[in-house]
Amino acid sequence: MRTDLCDLLGVDHPIVGFSPSEHVVAAISRAGGFGVLGCVRFNDAAELDTVLTWLDEATEGRPYGVDVVMPGKVPTEGLPADLGELIPPGHRDFVEQTLQRLGVPPLGSASDRPGVLGWLHSVARSHVEVALQHPVRLIANALGPPPPDVIAQAHDRGLLVAALAGRADHARGHVAAGVDIVVAQGYEAGGHTGEIASMVLVPEVVDAVGVPVLAAGGIGSGRQIAAALALGARGVWMGSVWLGSSEYHSGPALRDALLQAGSSDTVRSRIYSGKPARLLRNRWTEAWSESDAPAPLPMPLQNLLVSGAHDRLMASGDPTVVPMPVGQIVGRMNEVRPVSAILTDLVTEADETLSQIHKLL
Repeated sequence: MRTDLCDLLGVDHPIVGFSPSEHVVAAISRAGGFGVLGCVRFNDAAELDTVLTWLDEATEGRPYGVDVVMPGKVPTEGLPADLGELIPPGHRDFVEQTLQRLGVPPLGSASDRPGVLGWLHSVARSHVEVALQHPVRLIANALGPPPPDVIAQAHDRGLLVAALAGRADHARGHVAAGVDIVVAQGYEAGGHTGEIASMVLVPEVVDAVGVPVLAAGGIGSGRQIAAALALGARGVWMGSVWLGSSEYHSGPALRDALLQAGSSDTVRSRIYSGKPARLLRNRWTEAWSESDAPAPLPMPLQNLLVSGAHDRLMASGDPTVVPMPVGQIVGRMNEVRPVSAILTDLVTEADETLSQIHKLL
């Protein structure tokens, strides 16, 4: 299984693996795929620089990329220095009351973590500035095309630019802005995702643009990779499947929740970041659908609101409340295995499936 995407990225297999874990990213690249590090969790540019320096060595010379969350619209002036001032007291009261009702204890020590600031344009821009100082091959943006100057800087350094799209018209706009690769992400995907299913979206995007298209959303097996290629994609973008890898270091509560979940145990909601994102369905997400729940705040205020709650939920040790973005493919995550084993099985099954299809001709 090889497409022109392999030559474009310098990899053995047309499999792009997204993860917030640098350990997963390094393992994907070493195994012949293309690892992409999610940068949104880094509030501090210096911390990201340290992690990318580690990746430069851990990938053993194999290419890798980064993914930023850079809003398309630059925020207007006049915002308060402390964005927390914009969060209504009623929202804070609801979060605290919900945590108490769910039996989630306070943290053992006070946490002054400000929340995930990677949703902010200024922080995302700092991520790009750091990435440009490392030998990354690609910069992807989860919220459409980056600003023109960012695309120009990437191209000047020989980097590729990718952007996620949930509709064909969005994909056309991405390419017009200078994006080199479009990730067609279907409704089934984890994290931020649109409303069109992959089976419909991928061929629409392929027909709409003249650049390589990666299929994303609901892909967790070699058969699904073969299906994506049949729909016209040059490769796949996979994220959720790596949450079940041994390189993804998570607590036992999250691990149990992922292994026990079925494909119907997710929900698409704005409660995580302020934009629609697919998450594990559990008692925390259900609380936000009750009649007394306030409407989620816009990005980035919603994540600032719930960040402390996420810390408490993760530390609770209760798999029925852990907050985690994940796609519907979670139903196939039934055991913990190394990234190399997962990728080998994906490639083997895709090759076998493509051979079977060829026999039908």
